[in-house]
Amino acid sequence: MEKFEVIPAVDLKGGRCVQLRQGKKEDVIFSSVQNPVEIAKKWVTQGASRLHIIDLDAALQEEQNNFEMIARIAESKGVLGKVKIQVGGGIRSYEVAVTLLGIASGVGVDRIIFGTAALKSPHLIETAADEFSPGRVMVALDVIKGKVTIDGWREVTGIDAKEAAKHAERIGAGSLLFTNVDVEGLMKGIEPKIIEEFVSSVSVPVVIAGGVSSVEDVMRIKDAGASGVVIGSALYKGKIEFKDVVRKF
Repeated sequence: MEKFEVIPAVDLKGGRCVQLRQGKKEDVIFSSVQNPVEIAKKWVTQGASRLHIIDLDAALQEEQNNFEMIARIAESKGVLGKVKIQVGGGIRSYEVAVTLLGIASGVGVDRIIFGTAALKSPHLIETAADEFSPGRVMVALDVIKGKVTIDGWREVTGIDAKEAAKHAERIGAGSLLFTNVDVEGLMKGIEPKIIEEFVSSVSVPVVIAGGVSSVEDVMRIKDAGASGVVIGSALYKGKIEFKDVVRKF
C-alpha cells in the first residue's frame, strides 16, 4: 500500500500564492507577496513529497495565466529534489494538457488535474489516459450538497458526486480529487461520512480537500481510506504546522 500523502496547496492568482474562501475570487483570505517558487520550496523543505498547484485564473476563465510561474516551480526540480507535482485549473483542451505534461517529461509535473472537462469533454480524459497513462490523469470533483459543480464552482449541476466519480473512473482517471465546497476555506473541519461514502464508491485512489483544519481531520481522512489530503487555508493561516502533520504520516 502506498504511503498516505499530505499535500500542500500552492494556488496561483495573478502570479501570487493565494487562498480563496469557497472559490470566490473576491473573497481572498490569504495572499502572499513572497515568490510562489520560494513558498513551494518551503513546503518541500518541511517534508512535502508532492505539491498541489492550481491556476485559479485559468479555473475562473480570467485573462491572467500562471503558466510561466508553474513552469518556474517545476523547473526548480534540482532544488526541490524528488518532489512530485500535480497541476490543475482550467485544463479544458488537449493542447493545454499536452503542454503541461510536456513540462512533466522534463522537469517534474507528473500529474494533471481535469475538472469541468471530465463532464463536458470526457474524450479528453480518455485520450490523455491512453497516451500518457491513467496514473498521470486525475479528475477533480468539486461538490456542493452532494452535486458536482463546474466552471470554477460557479455552476452546480444535478449530477450526483458518486455517479460522477464512477464515470471518471470508467473514462480513464487514475485518481480522483474530491473537494467538499460546503466546508472549503472555512477551516471548521471536515464531514467524515461524506468522505467515506465517496471513497468507497470507486476503486481508484482518492485525494481529499476542503475544510481540513486539524491533525485529527487528516487522521479521519486517512481512516476513511483516502490516499492523501490537500491542505491549503489552514497551512497559510497557521492553524496547522505542516512539518508537524507530515511527520505523523
